[in-house]
Amino acid sequence: MPPTVQVGTILMKEWPRMTQLLGLESEPYSGNWSTVKVLDGLALDRKIHAAGWNFFFMAAEVKVMFFGAVEAKKIQNALRRILAKVKLQDFNGLEVTGIVAKRVLGVPYVTVSAHSRHVQQGCRLDGAEARRRSQRDADWARG
Repeated sequence: MPPTVQVGTILMKEWPRMTQLLGLESEPYSGNWSTVKVLDGLALDRKIHAAGWNFFFMAAEVKVMFFGAVEAKKIQNALRRILAKVKLQDFNGLEVTGIVAKRVLGVPYVTVSAHSRHVQQGCRLDGAEARRRSQRDADWARG
């Protein structure tokens, strides 16, 4: 059973060296994504900066919606849809920034929103090809 996701949850692509290098604890979530066990994005940002790395926040928000009440399984499915939408950007992180339950004409629905995040050593965001190459290297290291 994947861990519970809430607003502020950070998901990171599994990269064996990163968790050791940055001293992060994580739990497997879905595919090659894990949830990072920290209080919030700010605490993670401080930890990453202390190690001499940078934690980028992408301004573009990605949203998906589903009908029904807030349930862990439905949120997990919504996050899988979000991850599929941002896959081609090759960022190595995602922060859940909203889980909002509403009703329209008595029908409940939930909107889940997230922002891509990226951890890297340089202070200027790498281009798509460099991020892709880095991800291939991480996949190779994982086996």
